[in-house]
Amino acid sequence: MTFQVYDTTLRDGAQREGLSYSVVDKLAVARLLDELGVGFIEGGWPGAVPKDTEFFRRARTELDLKHAVLVAFGATRRAGVAVQDDPQVRGLLDAETPAIALVAKADIRHVERALRTTGAENLAMIRDTVAYLVAQGRRVFVDGEHFFDGWRHDPAYTASVVQAALDAGAERFVLCDTNGGMLPSQVTVAIADLTARTGVAPELLGIHCQNDTACAVANTIAAVEAGVRHVQGTANGYGERPGNADIFAVVANLQLKLGMPVLPEGCLEQMVRVSHAIAEIANIAPDTHQAYVGAAAFAHKAGLHASAIKVDPLLYNHVDPSVVGNDMRILVTEMAGRASVELKSRELGLDLAGHPEALSKVTSRVKELEAGGWSFEAADASFELLVRSELPDAAPARPFALESYRVLVEHREDGAVVSEATVKIRVRGERVIATAEGNGPINALDEALRVGLSRHYPELRAFELADYKVRILEGSHGTGAVTRVLVETADGTGRDWTTVGVHPNVVEASWHALVDALTYGLDRARV
Repeated sequence: MTFQVYDTTLRDGAQREGLSYSVVDKLAVARLLDELGVGFIEGGWPGAVPKDTEFFRRARTELDLKHAVLVAFGATRRAGVAVQDDPQVRGLLDAETPAIALVAKADIRHVERALRTTGAENLAMIRDTVAYLVAQGRRVFVDGEHFFDGWRHDPAYTASVVQAALDAGAERFVLCDTNGGMLPSQVTVAIADLTARTGVAPELLGIHCQNDTACAVANTIAAVEAGVRHVQGTANGYGERPGNADIFAVVANLQLKLGMPVLPEGCLEQMVRVSHAIAEIANIAPDTHQAYVGAAAFAHKAGLHASAIKVDPLLYNHVDPSVVGNDMRILVTEMAGRASVELKSRELGLDLAGHPEALSKVTSRVKELEAGGWSFEAADASFELLVRSELPDAAPARPFALESYRVLVEHREDGAVVSEATVKIRVRGERVIATAEGNGPINALDEALRVGLSRHYPELRAFELADYKVRILEGSHGTGAVTRVLVETADGTGRDWTTVGVHPNVVEASWHALVDALTYGLDRARV
């Protein structure tokens, strides 16, 4: 039986707090998921949510899916209403999707208290709706809401719900850990008990897990190991409360750890790109420590790790990062040894292996600076400048020499706050004095420096301060604390770089980061 990867980012994932997709967003996410190679994309609840109704209408002409089948989500008929007369069921058919997912109560307590009907009527609602939709030519999946809670309370009734759906023609019955309270061993026991009670083949079952115990991915894998052949999840684990099973971790584990080719050939390597693109559409910063797709998923900090990686990268990587579209990174910190510095330099295109004295100097300098609060983990540009300063014929040319700078902040009678900066520098033998205003002291200082340099370095006009972060260092207190500044700069061509500065005075810390940013950018512009 074919393995099914079913994505519900656009429905269950959209329930994440603070997340709201437009119709255009939903169409874009659907295209990305199709590029990942998932088998099914659940698009939303037509008829119940106007935005979803519009999505399915536009999808008919605007989506050209290569791998996925579009699925409309809804509920079984209402209690006491004929299925053909239920407008919600009619809305599912009007979506014109090849497949439909129905949510059904699998816990007798929810049947009696939430639906306020009987167990027998609930079973009839499931049978009637599934049979009706199958007769209309639709593939039908049934999501057994609160399956695991229902199994623990009244396993016989919950088993009857599964049997009713499959007997009526459902393609899969999906076991839903709606409250997210299960552990992997409990999932395994529940599936074994269900199949023993009903005789249902586990291949006809699916799994849908919330992440309230931080076990959603593990519970999903446990279900597959118990024989389930349909998995549900969301991109980046988006969803209500702590979220859902992360579809990226699920498929990567299945394919790379269990040897199950659940995605079309060549699709797994799209994971990082798709993950980050969906995060961008959702306006949520990517989780740098997310398994497989995070920027830190294959980042190594300890010198011991780097020494081994220098011999064989797989000694400290559980898989080759490239198979999921990621890359290995070496972090340079106070924990760095010579191997870390050498590997990181090689990553930046610099060869320290042939310069042992320079390697020793850089390693010692990194440790010294990091002890004082500097951090090169996120500041590759500053680290590269440090390395190059120790290499023969590679030291970057400093674009100017500082004579002095001054920053003023004026609070005026009308409440306006104005920052002004003046820099006195020497550029190519010329003494330059430049003054500029800004919306803050750092912005004013940056603008003044650019004004002073722009006549000699017109390429500076393309540089843009993209991000500015300030952090009070641990062990420092109050307004006299040591601060670390990270500056991200972009040049308008898609290239960006990050530099760092540290000092008890936040303006001086910012100055160090700004000077490195301009030095690095100008040097790169000449390459």
